[in-house]
Amino acid sequence: MDWLERASLLSILWTYVICQCAGFYLPGVAPVEYKPGEEVEVKAVKMTSVKTQLPYDYYSLPFCKPEKGIHYKPENLGEVLRGDRIVSTPYKVQVLKDEKCHALCFAAGAVKFNNKQSSSFYNRISKDYAIHMLLDNLPAATRIPSLDESEVQFDDGFRLGFLINGKAYLNNHLDFVIRYHKEVPSSGEGDEGVRIVGFEVNARSIQYESLTSETECTVPALKGSKPMEIVKEKETEVWFTFSVTWVPSDVRWASRWDIFLNMSDVQIHWFSIINSLVIVLFLSGILAMIMIRTLRKDIAKYNKEEDVDDAVEETGWKLIHGDVFRPPQHSLLFTVLVGSGIQIFSMMLVVLGKKHWM
Repeated sequence: MDWLERASLLSILWTYVICQCAGFYLPGVAPVEYKPGEEVEVKAVKMTSVKTQLPYDYYSLPFCKPEKGIHYKPENLGEVLRGDRIVSTPYKVQVLKDEKCHALCFAAGAVKFNNKQSSSFYNRISKDYAIHMLLDNLPAATRIPSLDESEVQFDDGFRLGFLINGKAYLNNHLDFVIRYHKEVPSSGEGDEGVRIVGFEVNARSIQYESLTSETECTVPALKGSKPMEIVKEKETEVWFTFSVTWVPSDVRWASRWDIFLNMSDVQIHWFSIINSLVIVLFLSGILAMIMIRTLRKDIAKYNKEEDVDDAVEETGWKLIHGDVFRPPQHSLLFTVLVGSGIQIFSMMLVVLGKKHWM
């Protein structure tokens, strides 16, 4: 039995073993059924901006922390390459339970920013940083008003704050609009729970004077309310609150990513484009200089007529010039391995690129 027959037999045996193995779960790939009243964890991913290429961890700013401490989620390769730092948050959401207003860190009181922390908030807001969150592995999105009411547009994440006449205002209230789809059981009996198909966040800036209850705070009307101003290099006290609204939806779980596929980023990342071009030109120039300096003497040497003795005394890379086009041993196996590696590498780039733009 030669090596080719043994390789074929081994591949057939390996396929049989894989078929006998039990399936496994990949987070975000299979739908999750939630029962009414079940708690769903809201996680923070990172802070990013279109004006700068430096992402930040969510807790790089003094936000409210969970009572049980901060827990970072193990990340896959794509999340690591994107700079994600998925971490737990104190936002508590229960399935099909609306919250009109819920205060964070109520027992500890309002969050106090010192001069340095207030300056950090001001700088992040002035650079148009956005916060990214996850609910059931679904990214948070912000609904964008459109002139065409028939078409709904969304933006990834929500803004940390906004600037008006040079003054920075912090979005300290988050209104969670969670859309769910209820699957009808095929047998017509029982309740299979609900599936989360949408996660919208409407951020507002509200200056609370004081809060007397954790769950009975009042969100003022949109018009006439005073926003939460962050003054640079000045101590500030901020209350963080959130509200939850569950809305039924006809969108099925398999189509819940459609709004992210239809997003259009109107701001071109000129810094990233110029940075990539400069790096490519710089590396190409260095490579060209190395090749020219290395091969200049060899090219001049081969262009001249030399005697046999000089031709025999070859050193370095010139000794393998006769082996370049010589076929290797087991060429069929070599080509299969090279082709499989190129396919795996290409699919990895496609998946990572698709996940990045989603």
